[in-house]
Amino acid sequence: MASEYIFFDADLRERFVQALAARALACQVRADAMEGFVVRIPDDPADEVLAAVEADYEILMDEQMLRAEERPDWVSHQVAGVRFTRADGSAGTVRLPAPVARSLMEHFTAEEAHALVTAIAHSLENPVDGPLCRKG
Repeated sequence: MASEYIFFDADLRERFVQALAARALACQVRADAMEGFVVRIPDDPADEVLAAVEADYEILMDEQMLRAEERPDWVSHQVAGVRFTRADGSAGTVRLPAPVARSLMEHFTAEEAHALVTAIAHSLENPVDGPLCRKG
């Protein structure tokens, strides 16, 4: 499964791309449809490499947040997206208010947030009425 990372600052995007190159990971960069840049890692790296990449991304996201807070035109509309995978394999994004996203990312890794939102999406696609203890 490919991993995608979004940046709104070209300098931070470039630092991330350089960190990927230092780990010998190929990536693709494209402009985001709304704003910013998407960095995509097409291959699924080993767990320890992915954990290091996620740690790099979190550090850059903290810096991106600080930069955004310094720009009034960036903080007028605060929202974040969490990617998920539907039961049919197609991808989607859940838009979250910034305070909810911030709390989520403080307590979960990006992979855990993806798994959580994917589980919610699957539950919405295939609802099971009745008690929780009943097998679906």
